Amino acid sequence: MTKLFITGATGYIGGDALCTIANTYPDLDITALVRNSDKGAKIASQYAKVKLVYGDLDNAELLTTEAAKADIIVHTAHADHQGAATAIVAGLAQRQTPGYMIHVSGTGILATADVQRQTFGEQTAHVYDDWNGIKEVTSLPDSYEHRNVDKIVIAAAEKNPGNIFTAIVCPPCIYGPGRGPDNQRSMQVNMLTKATLSRGKGFQINAGQNIWHEVHVQDLSNLFLGLVASALQPGGGKATWNEEGYYFAENGSFQWGDVSHQVAKIAKDKKLIETADVDILSTEEANNLVRGARFLLGTNSRAKAVRARELLGWTPKQKSLKDLVPDVIDAEAKQLGLIKGHAEKVAA
Repeated sequence: MTKLFITGATGYIGGDALCTIANTYPDLDITALVRNSDKGAKIASQYAKVKLVYGDLDNAELLTTEAAKADIIVHTAHADHQGAATAIVAGLAQRQTPGYMIHVSGTGILATADVQRQTFGEQTAHVYDDWNGIKEVTSLPDSYEHRNVDKIVIAAAEKNPGNIFTAIVCPPCIYGPGRGPDNQRSMQVNMLTKATLSRGKGFQINAGQNIWHEVHVQDLSNLFLGLVASALQPGGGKATWNEEGYYFAENGSFQWGDVSHQVAKIAKDKKLIETADVDILSTEEANNLVRGARFLLGTNSRAKAVRARELLGWTPKQKSLKDLVPDVIDAEAKQLGLIKGHAEKVAA
């Protein structure tokens, strides 16, 4: 029986990926890394067949042991944890038969240039792609976000030819409700929305013209599923692995200033704030509202997902971010106690 080891199964990305993979392949022998019994209980309540091992990303020996047992590893827990990636690679290197590692990075790697230039809220023209532009993507400067671990993953196959096969999945702004056993909430747009509701007015960073690409978390999970399906096939299926095994994941793009204005307008229409006006803030002011705002809301991250579409037939099908902004506002308003949920209304 094929064995799959997953990290981050109670997280937003990993939890939704686990949902898709476990439901599509019920006969897979899946083991999940969890930090404690509370997290483990949440997985066990939904996935009785999933085995649990307890530890964290600093438990190198445990990660190496589990990686050595696994035919396929889906590593979603932390894009920047060098020790964990190194331990997983060490485990795969011990295998007598080929093993596959699917690692989650992020297109924050493409946003680093804005940080270095200090060009926040400005629009850049360059759009990366993982097909014709793959060499550019896999040779970005070492100083870029996520690059340290990306290099470990790419080097694994070079050092263990024919034994380790790797793929890096690099999502942009992820949105939409997750289906995992614990965290089902996204970050960027949710954080912007929460801050807007809390301060009673919308905001953007400088001109707000910077662009990110977007992907619904459930579409992202289908990309993981495509790679797992390929790993289950002789020779790794239709996917490309190793040096060119780099997959962006997107379904269009948006401008952050437009999102800020949409959030403010809808929040006003819902009578959650009093104005649809949007303040223009500096990065320092925005950082006081949202941790890491200058990076998360003020940079450009533009990358076309060609490889997954060409090789895996990956076709995003979920609603766009623009379509789901009203749902995000409702969810964040409930969290802040600004509107009542169904249970509260019934109790009242």
